[in-house]
Amino acid sequence: MERLDKILVSQNICSRKEAGKLIRQKLVKVDGEVITKPDFKLDPETCVVELRGQALDFKKHIYLMMNKPSGVVSATEDNLDETVIDLIPDEYKRPGIFPAGRLDKDTVGLLIITDDGDFAHRLMSPKKKIYKKYYAELDKNPDENTVKAFENGIVFRDNTKCLPAKLELLGGCRAYVEICEGRFHQVKKMFAACEMTVKYLKRVKIGGLELDSNLNEGECRELSKDEQTVIFSQQIAQK
Repeated sequence: MERLDKILVSQNICSRKEAGKLIRQKLVKVDGEVITKPDFKLDPETCVVELRGQALDFKKHIYLMMNKPSGVVSATEDNLDETVIDLIPDEYKRPGIFPAGRLDKDTVGLLIITDDGDFAHRLMSPKKKIYKKYYAELDKNPDENTVKAFENGIVFRDNTKCLPAKLELLGGCRAYVEICEGRFHQVKKMFAACEMTVKYLKRVKIGGLELDSNLNEGECRELSKDEQTVIFSQQIAQK
């Protein structure tokens, strides 16, 4: 059970103060009955809430796919740089929204943004083995020795050992990389350990979810329920 004013706020309709005013002005109904108390409690998933005669499309959580552009940081706020949250249209913004995982400032591609902490934990935890796939352009040609090094687990200069990763050669200085961790600058450091420099990096897939090719850099859209599920399809297949 949740307070009526909190429900309005959670759907990015108004502030807490404005919610109380709307309710006291008799503009809000629950299951057809006018409610005038902001602290009125209800189950928003079973009750119909109306504002000015319009039923709310209540969503407990929101899940967004963003095609992150370069130069933007994966954070909720930053004093120096624009953040991915700054790029989200007002219709999708709501309290507590955050990027589930991160991409480096100059890395582009698939980023999931949500306000669901449990969902984000399942997505980011290395123990869940949700692989993230990247397209990389390098300054040198990777070869089969590089593939084996990734399979064995790259060791950084500080002796940190990465979990086994998948490297698919695409010819020339291009490759796909799949990892199930999210260490700081991980892909760049893995190639650096093989004496290569990453020139361009784009995340193209998380679990079973691919980046929507129709999304331009900087754009985002809501994930369907099927897309939310397909993220974890690899995990289900492993069981």
